[in-house]
Amino acid sequence: MRLLGSLLFAVSLLLNPAIAKQHTQSSSTDNELIEQGDYTNSDGQEIHRPAHTKSGNAPDGASAQCRDGTYSFSAHRRGTCSRHGGVAEWLN
Repeated sequence: MRLLGSLLFAVSLLLNPAIAKQHTQSSSTDNELIEQGDYTNSDGQEIHRPAHTKSGNAPDGASAQCRDGTYSFSAHRRGTCSRHGGVAEWLN
């Protein structure tokens, strides 16, 4: 039964690369972030929600620091940090 479940999961990863990205994206950046979770942006991409870091340093992939101290991973400037006090600094 476990083998069947693993096999079905592997097939789903092959058929849907977005699932594979979501489940294999665990990196040191994720370990550095306090808040976890994703949202789907206007392009249909899964983007990490704004998050604070344990060290206070900008994490890899962050596009902006919000005024509340969170780091945004937004792919577009419009709406970035809108629920976090606005953009304090653009990082790229």
